[in-house]
Amino acid sequence: MTIQSMLGWRPVVVLSVLWMSVMGVHAEAPAPTLEQRVAGLEAYLGNGDPTAALKDAKGNIPEGLTTASVGVAGPGHNGWMMTSAALVLFMTLPGLALFYGGLVRSKNVLSILAQCLGITGLVTILWWAVGYSLVFGKGFNSPILGGLEFSFLTGVTSAPNTDYAYWVSQNVFSMYQMMFAIITPALIIGAIAERIKFSALMIFVGAWMFVVYFPLAHMVWGINGLMNGVWNAGAAIKAIDFAGGTVVHMSSGWSALILCMILGKRLGFGKEPMPPHSMVLCMVGTGMLWVGWYGFNAGSAVAADGVAANAFLTTTLATGVAAFVWAVAEYFDKGKASVLGFCSGAVAGLVVVTPATGFINATGSIVIGVAAGLVPWFFCTRVKRWFGYDDALDTFGVHAVGGTLGAFLTGVLATAEVNANLNTNLKDIVGKTLVAEQCKAMALTLVLSIVGTTVIAFAIKALMGLRPASEAEREGLDVSDHEEKGYIY
Repeated sequence: MTIQSMLGWRPVVVLSVLWMSVMGVHAEAPAPTLEQRVAGLEAYLGNGDPTAALKDAKGNIPEGLTTASVGVAGPGHNGWMMTSAALVLFMTLPGLALFYGGLVRSKNVLSILAQCLGITGLVTILWWAVGYSLVFGKGFNSPILGGLEFSFLTGVTSAPNTDYAYWVSQNVFSMYQMMFAIITPALIIGAIAERIKFSALMIFVGAWMFVVYFPLAHMVWGINGLMNGVWNAGAAIKAIDFAGGTVVHMSSGWSALILCMILGKRLGFGKEPMPPHSMVLCMVGTGMLWVGWYGFNAGSAVAADGVAANAFLTTTLATGVAAFVWAVAEYFDKGKASVLGFCSGAVAGLVVVTPATGFINATGSIVIGVAAGLVPWFFCTRVKRWFGYDDALDTFGVHAVGGTLGAFLTGVLATAEVNANLNTNLKDIVGKTLVAEQCKAMALTLVLSIVGTTVIAFAIKALMGLRPASEAEREGLDVSDHEEKGYIY
């Protein structure tokens, strides 16, 4: 009697399967149907989930079932995001550098350029080491800070991170977001121009990124963030911020006000004239900022889709209107419209529309443009004079006030008609109580920015000092910090 006749055929079948597994013979994975493959391509066109057509009634994907469109970046979306990343870097270098550089006195123009370059290099290192992971990771399972799983960009490959995009490579997404991290602290230098040591600024920025930017960016944009109302169903504060009203402009603007007050006024402020040394550079920088801002706002759709197209439209309208309205206000106030007024209005329009740009329609962008041309103008021309603080290049008046105004108006003007993502978790509050959630996010941003900046600034002031010697400040920071001159005649 054989073993087979004693035990039956079942053990033989099991042993055969085990033998084939050992020898590398596997059952073929299920093949996707033509409909499933086509659906994957359609998902690319609509910026949707390429795995949706593969899922069964319970939302599961049969083991081994896949299509060529799963886990790869889409060339169009990827191409737009690489372009957008370059545009956002263009905003800092050379856009912001020339905008701020033209507004200072000639003896400090190189210090502005060096500060922008120094911040770019420093933040790049921090972003590679832990910044990206702390913002967009989720290893800590915390609504306040991400995790360390992407430290040193480990695992950040050309495959998409589907927490944030189905069709954009994670390495491209990480570089795009790095450009936001670079320009945010760079905005601060406008309020403290001409009177802070380069070494002190670098230390301040390094600490500020960990205390303010990384936590705030995760809370607003992290997949499990405390204030990510669009994508986190469990967000404690169901706020929205399309491209950085709270994360970028409120944080940098309010921090700039606190830092300029701790630093004190420039030598001779209010007693001697301190006009911009080159309005030509300022205007060129403004144009670069405007062009780069399309990557900033339209790129925040993280796809070349209809939401990006809407953001492109609203950014253009709000900016043009704000530039014109600021100049008109200036004309009625002083009898002349200045180039500085046009430039300031354009930047204010860009700032105020930033948190709203992917959530509002054309009419909403016109409303924002008018508000951006009037409210920041009032703060820059009236409030600053009343209180006497030395916000050298109006960072507070434009970015803090503009970012706060934009965050509030986003709650008023946002509509799911232009961005269906608002219906994902916010359907019941858009047009109703969303503005209250925006106010909560604004309050938290204010507290974090003000308290964080105060602690860091006083610590640096006690340890090494913030300002150069009076003689060095009078000579100019170009020479005292960098042993160079911007212009040699």
